[in-house]
Amino acid sequence: MRRLTMEKLYKWKNKKNRKPLIIRGARQVGKTWLMKEFGRQYFEEVVYISFDNNERLKNVFDLDFDIDRIISALKVEAKKQIIPEKTLLIFDEVQEVPKALTALKYFCENAPEYAIVAAGSLLGVALHEGTSFPVGKVDFLNLYPLNFQEFLLAMGEDGLAELLNGGDYDMISAFSEKYKDLLRKYYYVGGMPEVVRTYIETDDLEEVRALQKQLLVYYANDFSKHAPKETVPRIQMIWNSIPMQLAKENRKFVYGIVREGARAKDFEMAIQWLADCGLIHKSYRVTKPGMPLISYLEMNSFKIYLLDVGLLAAQGNLDARTLLEGDIIFTEFKGALTEQFVAQELAAEEMELYYYSAANSRGEIDFVIQKGMYLIPIEVKAEENLQAKSLRCYCEKYKPEIAIRTSMSNYREQEWMRNVPLYLLTAYLNSM
Repeated sequence: MRRLTMEKLYKWKNKKNRKPLIIRGARQVGKTWLMKEFGRQYFEEVVYISFDNNERLKNVFDLDFDIDRIISALKVEAKKQIIPEKTLLIFDEVQEVPKALTALKYFCENAPEYAIVAAGSLLGVALHEGTSFPVGKVDFLNLYPLNFQEFLLAMGEDGLAELLNGGDYDMISAFSEKYKDLLRKYYYVGGMPEVVRTYIETDDLEEVRALQKQLLVYYANDFSKHAPKETVPRIQMIWNSIPMQLAKENRKFVYGIVREGARAKDFEMAIQWLADCGLIHKSYRVTKPGMPLISYLEMNSFKIYLLDVGLLAAQGNLDARTLLEGDIIFTEFKGALTEQFVAQELAAEEMELYYYSAANSRGEIDFVIQKGMYLIPIEVKAEENLQAKSLRCYCEKYKPEIAIRTSMSNYREQEWMRNVPLYLLTAYLNSM
C-alpha cells in the first residue's frame, strides 16, 4: 500500500538540520506500518522499540538523559546494533514513557546523527495533559486515513491517480464515470488502511462494514480505557451525535442534539479529547472572509467531522446496496457524506477548516480556505448540481478572485466561479 506521506519522510531523512520526527495521528491510520516501511526502504537497519507495557524501558529513561547510556540500553533491548545514519530508530507508543519524549531534546542537541521517528496514538492527549515536551527540538508529521488519491493507488488505478495531478481537465472529464464509480466505493470503504486492504483482498462490502463496526467499538473501548472516567459518557454522546449533526445540515454544532438542555461547558472537555486523539476535525465559523481567517473565527460556532468518511457511513448504517443504485449514495444524509469527504481531503492537505455564514441569512459557504494570498470559498454539492445560490451571493458581496463549486459535474470555468469535480478538488488546489 503506497502512502504519499512516504515522500515527506524521505525529505526529512535528507534534511540538513534534521531533528527527531514525531508522527501524529489517530489509532489505526497506519503509523506503525509507515515507520517500519520507511525504515525498510531507506535504511540499512531498523530498530523498533514499543513503549507499551515495557517497564524495562521506562527504567532506562527514568535514570538520566545520557545518550550513550540510552543507546547502549536500546541495543540490548533490540538485540541489534544502532549505527548513526544507517539505522532508523523507531519509538512507538512513546506517550507511555513521557521521559522518552523529553529525551528527544537531548538527541536533537547532542546526537543529531541518530535518525529517530516516534509515534503515539494518544500522544495528543498526553501533551494536552501536560507531558513534558521538547519544544522546538522535534519535527512533526501528521498521518490521516488514505485520501482518495491514495485509495486509487491502493486499488491499482495508478494512471487515474497520476492523471489528477496533470492538469489535463479534458482527459479527466473523459474518465469521469470511472472516477465517480471509485468515489462511490471510497464513500463506503473510506481510508482506514486495514479496511481498504480487506476490501481489495475480498471485494466483500459486508466484510468491510463488519470491520468498520469493529473499529468503532475499538474507539469506544479507548474512551473507557484512556479518557477521564467522568468524561467518558459525554465523549460517547458527542461521538454518536456526529452523523445526526451532519445530516441536519445545521449551521453549527448543536448541543441540544447531543442531550436535551445541554450546554457548551458540559461537553467542551469531551470534544477536546476527541480532537486530541485525532478522531474528529473541527471547522470554525468565520463572520467575515478576511486575511488571516483565524482573526475572524467564532470559537463557539463550529462543525465536527469524523476522521474518515467510511466510518461515518458505518455509523449511519448506510447499506451496501446503495452502491448499486447510482448517485443515491451521494444524497444519503442530505449530502453529509460529501461534506465529510471534502473536510477530510482538505484536512489531509494540512488546510485549516473554516466555513462562512452571514449573521442574518440562511446562506452558507461550506468551506473557506486560505491558500497563499487567496481566500477561496468552496460550495459543496452532492450530485451534478448546477445551482450555487449561496456562492453567488457570497461572490457578489466579497468579490473573491477564486471561487469554487465542487460537485460531480466535470471541470469548467465560468466568469465568476470554477466547477471542480469532487475527486479533483485537492489536486486542483495543490496546483495553484
